[in-house]
Amino acid sequence: MTDDTFPAFSFPAVQGKKITAAFDGGRISSDGGVMLLAMAERRLGVAERLARCFPDRRDPARITHTLADMIRARIFAIGCGYEDADDLDFLRSDPAFKLACGRLPDTGRDLASQPTLSRLENAPALRDVIRLTYALVDQWMASYEKPPSSVTLDIDDTCDIAHGHQQLSLFNAHYDERCFLPIHVYDTEQSRPVVMILRPGKTPSGVEVRAHLRRLVRHIRKSWPTTGILFRGDGHYARPEAMAWCEDHGVDYVFGLPGTKPLSKKVEETADAVRVERALDDKDVVRGYAETRHRAKSWDRERRAIARIEATRLGLDIRFIVTNRAHGAPQWLYESLYCARGQAENLIKLHKTQLCSDRTSCRSALANQVRLVLHTAAYWLMLGVRDAIPRPRDLAKAEFSTLRLRLLKIAARVIETASRVRLAFAAACPEADLFCSMPAALLMPAGP
Repeated sequence: MTDDTFPAFSFPAVQGKKITAAFDGGRISSDGGVMLLAMAERRLGVAERLARCFPDRRDPARITHTLADMIRARIFAIGCGYEDADDLDFLRSDPAFKLACGRLPDTGRDLASQPTLSRLENAPALRDVIRLTYALVDQWMASYEKPPSSVTLDIDDTCDIAHGHQQLSLFNAHYDERCFLPIHVYDTEQSRPVVMILRPGKTPSGVEVRAHLRRLVRHIRKSWPTTGILFRGDGHYARPEAMAWCEDHGVDYVFGLPGTKPLSKKVEETADAVRVERALDDKDVVRGYAETRHRAKSWDRERRAIARIEATRLGLDIRFIVTNRAHGAPQWLYESLYCARGQAENLIKLHKTQLCSDRTSCRSALANQVRLVLHTAAYWLMLGVRDAIPRPRDLAKAEFSTLRLRLLKIAARVIETASRVRLAFAAACPEADLFCSMPAALLMPAGP
């Protein structure tokens, strides 16, 4: 418990009465809803899963904070909007956070401080970091009751602006920033994260893309040997090395394909028909689809290419995709299958803007990858809370920032007596009825 005191201050008077204030309200937490994150973590077991991958070289006789406890404190703080480990210097004595981490609010030890958590982030070696990263893949697979017949995985990278001259940071002319370009992979249909990989701030090469796909598929197939896997990605994942590997190992793909003059020439007849139809019928937009076989100079074989051709009053726009799927109409492959990957970009925004996964400010690339893992673990907790909300409620589809505001940022007075701990939540909480039902929902076994 901290003994810090702050001087009293005042606000403008209301109806002639002076308003004074001070931070002397006692054992009150502004994050009473962190208890929901604690129940979601207990349900998912993500902290224990990650703790098994961390090296622990400490003397067992002198351990105060277990690895799982430190991970819980860190990911609970991220979920509540405190993305910096520095915030734990104050939150370590917060009664709600202590209770969420399994410690009594008054008589229990305080949580780990910022230096301890910083040492935790910098402790793993390369092999440990790889195990940590793929522990989250195991977390994703464990979210299914049984192996699915097939899964669709969206792969994309995003700009993560560097905080200085850090390891792996490079200047990227497209973003006009010194940055990383971490790869994010999501099971978009379920809104679940699969794996996040920190990497240099440049477009991945075909050899690199192939390596990432190979490692991920091999890990998945250790547990799901018969599950069909489909990868979706934009144009710079349509690398010949990656496509050839997928074709040779029974993995499906649908990638964006940059347009070229030889490719456009193959669909010129359909493009002319679309252009003429728009002109004759005086329509604003006319869309058509074409299919062809194409072999670029760097490819070792012909592949199926689909063209989406759109004529508007501004001209003609042609977009291509390439796939190794032999079946499926061109329109369905483009509109229903490929375009659904746009939802993955919304999930990346959730990860970055609402859970601050771009707070990769460590000097070491390994420590930054650990941070990315911890922020993804917080993603799982927020997802666990949202999944426990009954479907008819508006918050069942809310963004994480809305969940945080309505369910986590709830003032609570924490009262510890000899026989019990009582949480007295704010009486004016707008979501009190929903909050009351959440603990029972989170006690139910996790399902798909």
